[in-house]
Amino acid sequence: MNKTPLPTQDTLDYKWYVVDAEGQRLGRLATEIATILRGKNKPSFTPNMDTGDFVIVINAEKVVVTGRKNEQKLYRRHSGRPGGMKTETFDQLQQRIPERIVEQAVKGMLPKNVMGRRLFTKLKVYTGSDHPHAAQNPETLTVNTIPQKN
Repeated sequence: MNKTPLPTQDTLDYKWYVVDAEGQRLGRLATEIATILRGKNKPSFTPNMDTGDFVIVINAEKVVVTGRKNEQKLYRRHSGRPGGMKTETFDQLQQRIPERIVEQAVKGMLPKNVMGRRLFTKLKVYTGSDHPHAAQNPETLTVNTIPQKN
């Protein structure tokens, strides 16, 4: 009987990709990043293994949303204490911590288990165009997006 060969940690080679978020739509960017982190773009994809690559996102402060989401989309966090719920709009969070917007969008598209938390550590998000991962020789990745209507 023939068996399907499964990838092992020895046979996997992880790549590093750089994604420029300037002018990109948040949801479309996040789905592309989550696909690469999960490894679904590879023929060696295995649902129960970490076959994904590392992703570096630069210019996170320049990501855009459509419509009135910049005023209406809410980000919530809770301190764990009674009355500890804090809410912020997209604009407020983009002014304060723009990396968190991309991180939360991608994290919501990953599995909600131990492997999803491990995959999330492979995502590196930075404001500005500089990042400290030049030694990994990352490849530039272009995300295909539909141009916005004016």
